[in-house]
Amino acid sequence: MATAAAVAFVVYSCRGKLSEAEKLDLSVTPLQRVDSMFYVQTENGRLKLRVEAGAMEKYETDSLDYELFPEGFNLYGYASDGNLETIIVADEARHDRKVKGGSGEIWKAYGHVVVRNVIKEERIETDTLYWDQVAQEIYTDCYVKLFSPSGFMQGYGMRSDEMARNSIVHRPFDSYGVVVQDSTEVRIDTANFIGPLLKK
Repeated sequence: MATAAAVAFVVYSCRGKLSEAEKLDLSVTPLQRVDSMFYVQTENGRLKLRVEAGAMEKYETDSLDYELFPEGFNLYGYASDGNLETIIVADEARHDRKVKGGSGEIWKAYGHVVVRNVIKEERIETDTLYWDQVAQEIYTDCYVKLFSPSGFMQGYGMRSDEMARNSIVHRPFDSYGVVVQDSTEVRIDTANFIGPLLKK
């Protein structure tokens, strides 16, 4: 009698768990979650990309695989000589990979997005930024501000190569340029500088 009751209990409790599993919507449930993510990409033995994020959630659908970075991320891009060149910081981000109907990867950063080219000493600020890895460019159609040693630009829309070397602001307004600069000024790349700092 006790054995029959135990078997009935097991069957009943398994049936309850199966009904809960059937209710689970896998399209909105992450297949994987990684906390304190650290990702490095190399090319021909040289560091090309480094990504740091507080959390990453991976999702899969029939046509698209994507990762969400709900706590934001820091992306570091390195030039061919190994020097750190570009830093992108965002409040949130998403990385899409097409499964069917074409190839390509698109990154989308949103919230407060800051792109810095540390070699050119330029900074771009916007609220949405796209990075097309196939076309090797970053772009936005949103309001954007560009700060550089030669002036300030703002407008709607921006396009650049993926390292933010040649940024072009579309539909600019109320921008200004620095006409006179001190030609004796010495600038130091503090992100890549090795050695003692010079006294001012």
